[in-house]
Amino acid sequence: MNKNEIKLSNGMEMPRLGMGTWFLGEKKQKDDQETAALRAGIDAGIRLIDTAEMYGDGKSEQLIGRAIKGYDRSRLFLVSKVYPHNAGRRKIFKSVQQTLKNLQTDYLDLYLLHWRGAVPLEETVECMEQLVKEGKIRSWGVSNFDTDDMRELLSVPNGDHCVVDQVLYHLGLRGVEYDLLPWLEEHQIPLMAYCPLAQAGDLQKDLLKSSTVKEIAKIHNITPMQVLLAFVLYQPNVIAIPRSGKAEHVLQNWNARKIRLTDVEYGLLDKAFPAPKQKTYLDIV
Repeated sequence: MNKNEIKLSNGMEMPRLGMGTWFLGEKKQKDDQETAALRAGIDAGIRLIDTAEMYGDGKSEQLIGRAIKGYDRSRLFLVSKVYPHNAGRRKIFKSVQQTLKNLQTDYLDLYLLHWRGAVPLEETVECMEQLVKEGKIRSWGVSNFDTDDMRELLSVPNGDHCVVDQVLYHLGLRGVEYDLLPWLEEHQIPLMAYCPLAQAGDLQKDLLKSSTVKEIAKIHNITPMQVLLAFVLYQPNVIAIPRSGKAEHVLQNWNARKIRLTDVEYGLLDKAFPAPKQKTYLDIV
């Protein structure tokens, strides 16, 4: 059963469906189209927008900053990510300040360590906690952390203040279901799925050609893409951030929140694209 929001461990409510912005803002000629896509999403009711300082070297953040101008900031849930080499005392405070400047906001709702690097986790956590105290961020989490990484994170002081783990997850790539997703559920940490429509590779073509996906799309009078998104959102502990630079696709993604796959339909998808029966390590794109 889908719910539109999920309660984080610190009590914050986070939308379960938002907009990803990887590759957005990188081409000047697409600026108007991508700005319109973001605004169409916000106008339709999308509150969650995900970005990173890595995306276009800040250009994605800048695009979002321009797009959200004039909207009620308190209604939005803004997420960005810090490079691993910037995630220590020497650089993180400058990084977050640049991100806030790019987004034209005073705070982030959620700040993520983009992936593990050389900076000790204990130091990164200390910095994240300091940013929360300063009001620069409301919460923090991680990205591309596998089960062992999460165990290590929770072993350091205040590591259990991590509120989400953002990883690659979609119908054709279900390795997280073997141990990471159950572990996160046990510790009440939502999984934030990037590329939930398998945008990162050729696999999307196989998923969309699937007779099972097509049949379920026909039953619900929806697109195969919406089936892929409904599959990810079927899991109650999962947040999805599909990316699109076109308004019509953003709105299609948003409408997927209304889709309720039956247990039988989920079972058919599960049979067509089964989850692995053994540990498979995280894929990263």
